[in-house]
Amino acid sequence: MMKKQNSTLNIQAQALSPSLNDTQRELLYEACGRIAPTWPLDELIAVNPWWEMRQHSIADVSAKLEALGQAYCLMPKTYFQNVWLEEIQPVHLEQAKAELGHQDLTVAQLERYLVEDDDYTHWHNVSDFVDGGRDRKYKMAWRDEITHQISQFCADFFRQRPQGVKYDEYYKGLYQAWLDTTRHDHGIEILMAEDGLTEMFEDLPENAEDLLAEAIATLGVVDKQLSDYSHALLLDVNGWASWVSYLRWQDRLNGTENHLMLDFLAIRFAWELVLWRHQRITDRSVFNELKVMWRTQLAMLPKLISAHKETQQKAWVWQRAAEIAYQSHLHERLRFASTNLHQGDDQVDGEIKPVEDPTSASPLVQAAFCIDVRSEVYRRALEAQHPRIQTLGFAGFFGLPIEYQPVGTEVSRPQLPGLLKSAIKVTPLTGKEKLKKTAAKLNFKARWAEWGYAPPATFSMVEATGVMYAFKLLKNSLFPDEHRHPVNDLPLSEEFELTEANQPLSLDRKVELASTILHAMGLDKDLAPKVLLIGHGSSSCNNPHAAGLDCGACGGQTGEVNVRVLAHLLNQSEVRDGLAQSGLLIPAETVFIAAMHNTTTDEMTFYGDVADSTLRIWFDQASDLCRQERSTRLGLTHLQGKSLHAAIKRRGKDWSQVRPEWGLSNNAAFIVAPRWRTRSVDFDGRAFLHDYDHFEDPDCSLLTLIMTAPMVVGNWINMQYYASVCDNHVYGSGNKVLHNVVEGGVGVFEGNGGDLRIGLPMQSLHNGEDWVHEPLRLSVYIDAPREAIEGVAAQHDVVRDLIDNDWLYLYRWGRTGTIERFYQRQWIPAKKPIQ
Repeated sequence: MMKKQNSTLNIQAQALSPSLNDTQRELLYEACGRIAPTWPLDELIAVNPWWEMRQHSIADVSAKLEALGQAYCLMPKTYFQNVWLEEIQPVHLEQAKAELGHQDLTVAQLERYLVEDDDYTHWHNVSDFVDGGRDRKYKMAWRDEITHQISQFCADFFRQRPQGVKYDEYYKGLYQAWLDTTRHDHGIEILMAEDGLTEMFEDLPENAEDLLAEAIATLGVVDKQLSDYSHALLLDVNGWASWVSYLRWQDRLNGTENHLMLDFLAIRFAWELVLWRHQRITDRSVFNELKVMWRTQLAMLPKLISAHKETQQKAWVWQRAAEIAYQSHLHERLRFASTNLHQGDDQVDGEIKPVEDPTSASPLVQAAFCIDVRSEVYRRALEAQHPRIQTLGFAGFFGLPIEYQPVGTEVSRPQLPGLLKSAIKVTPLTGKEKLKKTAAKLNFKARWAEWGYAPPATFSMVEATGVMYAFKLLKNSLFPDEHRHPVNDLPLSEEFELTEANQPLSLDRKVELASTILHAMGLDKDLAPKVLLIGHGSSSCNNPHAAGLDCGACGGQTGEVNVRVLAHLLNQSEVRDGLAQSGLLIPAETVFIAAMHNTTTDEMTFYGDVADSTLRIWFDQASDLCRQERSTRLGLTHLQGKSLHAAIKRRGKDWSQVRPEWGLSNNAAFIVAPRWRTRSVDFDGRAFLHDYDHFEDPDCSLLTLIMTAPMVVGNWINMQYYASVCDNHVYGSGNKVLHNVVEGGVGVFEGNGGDLRIGLPMQSLHNGEDWVHEPLRLSVYIDAPREAIEGVAAQHDVVRDLIDNDWLYLYRWGRTGTIERFYQRQWIPAKKPIQ
């Protein structure tokens, strides 16, 4: 006992209460800023997990992540072995190595690389070194215990998720709360069989900055090593770090800075400091060896990262070859589509006269879809019903910066991309007699939904409800019902109240909003008698990630509220009068119809009594075609017609179904052009199609909007699928059969512990035999003049970073079929496909 006390006194004497200097604080914040956010389950949207590092090339980020945290941005060699000489051909490798400046490599060398053993080391945190000298046969690994302990604390600390608060203030004291909890948890010492461990926590500083300063000084970390070491620590608990990043993201949207990540980093640093000191006290000889290995590794950190970058060079050639293989086929289709059109405005080819739309000038129906890749299939099927059906693609929130508040409740949820902040609140106008019932219904559903999401829900709900719940389980198995989000199940009307800053939206503001949206969609002239505004949503049961199958542009919700609000707005006579006064005339016979595309069943729902029988027949037939096309991926090709429809509907209702639909898997391209340019092309449900005519955009304001918002969202979706395939352990959520929802809907655990899981489950990416998502970076094609594209990239750092740092590929698709890549401020002609 005396020895332990003396050791503690020595530690305290040696710690001269250092404080963080400005340089250290800046470096720590830089490391904290590398973690991208993850959204809660009820607002789940796709996120590029490397978004906060987009200022660096993807190759540099990849090398650093692999070196620091064994996190991977590239597929394993076995994957490329599978696609070699199938999707990837020698010509693709030749082009890839030339593009990346590796002409000295031969195809034979690249082939040998796929069967060679990797020989390189990774960074080890202090806890990893301590594990190296631990008897792992009888003792639990520190890495596992640290992750589990921090994760369980966070699950409890963040279980309340209030609305309308500053998270930095609400969760203030994160580090202090963890310290208090850990000091009282004697179970850690017993579990890890380490006497005296609890006392180590008593000696830790009481606030985060002092802890960080003390740990940095004790461990001898110098400035040039600090950011990368801090990043490595955050990667140990990347899931919860991503949640803390979400809280920071929300505060920043509201104009408030958030410092919670520094507290979170201090928690992980505290464990390093505790283990360092505990090892010094318990076994000095082992500690001396640890100290030498630690100091040696710190000095070698830059070389370690450089070694990983060099090792990955051949892997990036393979990755680029896979992308070239896809792009070469797509380029062939795009060039072929252009040969059937008139010569046009391609400035490279000398023509400046615009091409006229070869489709009918007077459409019977115009249908505006979300640019979700699943709508590409439906648009082709619908257009096949009649030559005078015109479809358009636009961001699914339809330009409405809204949040939705059901009548009689305090619930308010965003219905717009996570990049944006809502400005307008929408409440349905329902009769007073429904108000009380609505509130009661929501409260009941919310309580049961929350309970049903809790980790022990399966048992506690059955125990509490007895035979009633057993009957419900049996009924759901044999006669399943439609599943709906509790909020979506509340009554909606055809009329809405719109408020901004707690004031009713003025007529002038409504007119301005309507005008902006119609112009952005290209619906400010030549309107059809029926204009459909089509949102989308998915239907599945027992699926914590259900929101991720809904509309990302609507904040992980269905698009129902957005399309119904917009139709209500555009059908108002006073709004139309205001638009007419500003020069935008909506014909009296034109009616806007809100509709919803169920992406699981391909059913179409119309709102209001405005869809005639012919229209419904067209959509029913289009739905049949869609289901037939999708049946291949679902393994239902043996079924047709009503039998196929019934089987697909059952998938969405089946509470045991782990693959209700494939969502946005296999997305690969984003095309910005008038629909008539792509109408003859089958994109296999892999492309986001955004309508745009640069002749209607002389000031490039619409192009700027597309490249800074929908294109960025496309990158988020594409990179989430890409990352979840490349490294499902770090950037995916594992096996959804094992998922338990963290209280409050923050996310899921795989099993009953470990880190918070982010990204997509394996069942959304793999069919049990093969990957259903091919991990390719997004290929963007824009029909616009060179100067317009260059101008947007020059004015917006985010766009330039994505292009020049290889986070996506940006091509210009000229009206005569010319395809050229914009990269590093230069235009590079795309090579013709090899026959």
